[in-house]
Amino acid sequence: MLDENIENTPAEEIENTETSENPQVEEVSENETPASVLDESQEELPETESTEETIKSEEKPEPKKEKVVAVNYGSLNLEELVATLQKLLKDDKLHLIKNDVEQVKTNFNMKFGELLQEKKKAFLADGGNEIDFQYHNPLKSQYNDLLFEYKVKREKYYKQQKEEQQDNLNKRLALIEEVKTLIDTAEPSSMYKQFRELQVKWQAIGKIPHVNYNDVWRTYHHHVERFYDLLHLNNDFRDLDFKHNLDEKLKLVERAEALTEESDINKAFKELQILHRLWKEDIGPVAKEHREDVWGKFSAATKIIHNKRHDFQKNLESKYEDNVGLKEEVISQISNLIGDEKITSHAIWQQKIKELEALRQQFFKIGKVPRAKNEQIWDKFKKATANFNRLKNAFYKDVKKVQQTNLDKKRELVEKAQALKESTDWDVTTPIMKQIQAEWKSIGHVPRKYSDSIWKNFKDACNFYFDRLHNVQDEANKDQIEIFNKKKNMLDGLKSQAETNNDALSLDLIKSYVDDWKALGEVPHNMRHIESKFNKFVDRLYSKLDLGKNEVAMLKFRNLIANYLGQKNYRKVDDEQLYVRKKIDEINKEIQQLENNISFISSATDDNPLLKNVRDNIDKHTESLVIWKEKLNYLSKLDY
Repeated sequence: MLDENIENTPAEEIENTETSENPQVEEVSENETPASVLDESQEELPETESTEETIKSEEKPEPKKEKVVAVNYGSLNLEELVATLQKLLKDDKLHLIKNDVEQVKTNFNMKFGELLQEKKKAFLADGGNEIDFQYHNPLKSQYNDLLFEYKVKREKYYKQQKEEQQDNLNKRLALIEEVKTLIDTAEPSSMYKQFRELQVKWQAIGKIPHVNYNDVWRTYHHHVERFYDLLHLNNDFRDLDFKHNLDEKLKLVERAEALTEESDINKAFKELQILHRLWKEDIGPVAKEHREDVWGKFSAATKIIHNKRHDFQKNLESKYEDNVGLKEEVISQISNLIGDEKITSHAIWQQKIKELEALRQQFFKIGKVPRAKNEQIWDKFKKATANFNRLKNAFYKDVKKVQQTNLDKKRELVEKAQALKESTDWDVTTPIMKQIQAEWKSIGHVPRKYSDSIWKNFKDACNFYFDRLHNVQDEANKDQIEIFNKKKNMLDGLKSQAETNNDALSLDLIKSYVDDWKALGEVPHNMRHIESKFNKFVDRLYSKLDLGKNEVAMLKFRNLIANYLGQKNYRKVDDEQLYVRKKIDEINKEIQQLENNISFISSATDDNPLLKNVRDNIDKHTESLVIWKEKLNYLSKLDY
């Protein structure tokens, strides 16, 4: 069937859109790191590196070797260069000889090239033909072998370094998991000692891939802070409240400091008033030792914003004068949008129109100019815009002529399609019809008033032909269509039986319907909706049975999986297994979190509403976990 989207979008509606991202690099603040973990030392990583350069940059420095005399590779002959390369590969560390190898390569290739030219000149001088010239030198073969050996060793070395760094990464990730487990399960009497042992292990682990370093460090730092928070859980509620208030006020300080960078002074000043209200009315006191410091930071940011607002008001009038130059610059850009070039592309014109609109918005956003210059600036702006529109309108007048030509071409294709739509020579006509469709796509726009009618004529002719073709093809699928009809009748019968039976259908009867349904076989691909209808109805019947919630859930689940297997859609079964495993992990984590929450309110009595709510949630999640595990057990036993 012909896709009606084959028609191109009208010229007036075509737009090109682009998106760009400029991610900000998030930095780790060492000032917030507990003193006991500030012994982590990693050198700063470069912005971009190849894998080989990354490994080299993280390599531990080797002890310096004393060299009596630097090698002058340019003074060595071919034999000496080969001998030097051989010695480098035998004696020196592989990652330390790169520069030497490069110098050997440069000088050998240069000198061997000179030798090759000399031999060629001599060959030609002796009357030889240039096309027959050949030259073999054992030194060249030895050199190539050594160079190949260097490349193999270098690849092996950097591969080993990469594997070691990946192993270190795995060790660090595993250690982070140990820290998380320690936080969740350790006894107060021993947890600090265990934590210190984990710190020692962390410091002993070597380098990791630089692309993972920041994320791994931040994750480790996060859980270390969790540990230190846990150490102070026994403090009284007053200290906790003070800490909470301190955190909230520090957040206000950060927001106030961020406002000092806000370019819109009025906006910054209004938001500052909100921050002051929150400070005074919504947030309580902090510990005495922090009060002066945190207020000093907040006051300093406040003073900066007040000073900037004062300066802003003072300089506002002078800014109006500056706006004159800014607006004239925008006008100049509008005048130069077209320049001397003749634009013949609709896409380029659309881009220029977007640029004009952006410049217009920029012009209006600049703001006011002095009253005496306002009319002058506005006249320049109108003239520049009018000139652009004049050129644009001239282009689209020419476009209408092209669209008329396109209309004639499409009318010819309509005539071809209508002449072929009655054909029964499927093998010959089908490729021609597809080629006609492809040609239609390649033709540009036609005048809007003819667009719908000509498209309808073309679509009708193509659809008429392909509908007849599909009917012939459907004849070949007669068996599957018969299966569809049988399944439809079976579904109707099951619905009728369910409606006339006041009581719920028995489980055995429902299962017999499911077995008979599967035995019928597959339906055509475009009729598979019948499978979904049957499965949904069977699920409703299961729900009416006098069975436990878990048993009904498993019946529905087995029915769903059986449907996937019947369609040989094994990918769906695999996806279902992944989903079940994910749900089990999520529920386990939720139960663990709730159990941790109980530890925070362990002193509460059994009739405490909060405690009862947490325990009820644990019971609900535990009950849910049973059915999910049963589903996973069922999937694990399948053989497909």
